[in-house]
Amino acid sequence: MDDKDFTASLAKNTLYDIPTPKSDAKDIVGLVKNSGRITGYQLSDGRTVSKEEGVSLAKAGEINGVGVAHRGDTEYLKSIPDETDGNNLTNLPSVSEHDSYR
Repeated sequence: MDDKDFTASLAKNTLYDIPTPKSDAKDIVGLVKNSGRITGYQLSDGRTVSKEEGVSLAKAGEINGVGVAHRGDTEYLKSIPDETDGNNLTNLPSVSEHDSYR
């Protein structure tokens, strides 16, 4: 196993749920942030959902390329490690909170 594979395996171990996306699952295309913290996600269909709703949608297979992780009692979405950095959540643009939760 090379270093890249080892790093990807280690990162996947931080996810406690990696749901199987449905064929019509959406992509996350933007992050809603408040004071630098992610509070929601903009989806490829134009919807913006709260962080909690995003986790529920991902668990139901409605969002591509993410797994569910947790810190304490808080669940959040994390990119599933792959060979591409461009699709990582941290590389997505921020969306204004004023445009969110429509």
